[in-house]
Amino acid sequence: MALTIGIVGLPNVGKSTLFNALTRNNVLAANYPFATIEPNVGMVSLPDPRLQQLGDVFGSARLMPAAVSFVDIAGIVKGASEGEGLGNKFLANIREAEAIAQVIRVFDDPDVVHVDGRVDPRSDMETINTELILADLETVEKAIPRLEKAVKLKQREAAELAAVEKAKAVLERGDTIFAAAASDKLEMEYLRELSLLTAKPFIYVFNVDDAVLGSPERQRELLDLVAPADAIFLDAKLEADLVELDPEEAQEMLQLSGQVESGLDQLARVGFHTLGLQTYLTAGPKETRAWTIHRGDTAPQAAGVIHTDFQRGFIKAEVVSFDDLIAAGSMAEAKSRGKVRIEGKDYVMADGDVVEFRFNV
Repeated sequence: MALTIGIVGLPNVGKSTLFNALTRNNVLAANYPFATIEPNVGMVSLPDPRLQQLGDVFGSARLMPAAVSFVDIAGIVKGASEGEGLGNKFLANIREAEAIAQVIRVFDDPDVVHVDGRVDPRSDMETINTELILADLETVEKAIPRLEKAVKLKQREAAELAAVEKAKAVLERGDTIFAAAASDKLEMEYLRELSLLTAKPFIYVFNVDDAVLGSPERQRELLDLVAPADAIFLDAKLEADLVELDPEEAQEMLQLSGQVESGLDQLARVGFHTLGLQTYLTAGPKETRAWTIHRGDTAPQAAGVIHTDFQRGFIKAEVVSFDDLIAAGSMAEAKSRGKVRIEGKDYVMADGDVVEFRFNV
């Protein structure tokens, strides 16, 4: 499965510049509202240095990293839920995303117009959250009469209707579903069908300049605004420049800016953390590949990511940790050292497991 992250924000905060850097696509990034009208979708490889090392051990013909899909939509403005700007119809384009990255402008640049006339991260986040909440409220209000009818006809459970009504109350008081899920004891399984935007975890991407990159105090202030959500700091223009350079030049530019990891790598890593994802690896002469699973998935569930037949016919898994395999230098040597294990249906996968599944067709 590919992790999908929807990118949202006000106009002119750097969403499309960030998307260009993420996907190396030439998406229009212009200094006026609504430069993005149709959604831009791009697939990005998750950086994973383990693949090259594993590919060298097996003499793999190709490397297949895990994929992250990004969806960039038009800028949200105050009143979008009532038809302002482009309205909120485009929000349907990110309903299938697993997480939402809110790009928040912190940089100062008099040549780039802010839609509200001032740079105010707190206000921008309130605007975005309000419009997402209002969009969800519209979805919920449309669903309730349909569910009431279905419950009367005994086609749906009363508990499902109760869960949606409780979600409506959360939204009406101005809270997101994700933030209120635990405290309000929301039954999320009943809400999943509605693909509510605020039921998704948020990742905050602060688009900053050198002044903020060099100020731990200012970064702490911004982190406190969104805690306990994950957040990263990047300069979208710098990220766009980095992807045009060769790796050594890019690393040198990163170091000059006082960073050790690019913002793009941070975003992919944080996305995996936010959603509780990890990767396991398969390797052979044809390819070395990373597969995305949830932390806590069992071996049969992991096999099902490759093909559902693998999960149905699962017999066992031959497993060795990446570190043990690289230290041994080959599967044969890893086996001779006792590092290769045979695991059954109850085995919980670990990040970096190198696996070969055995199954009945």
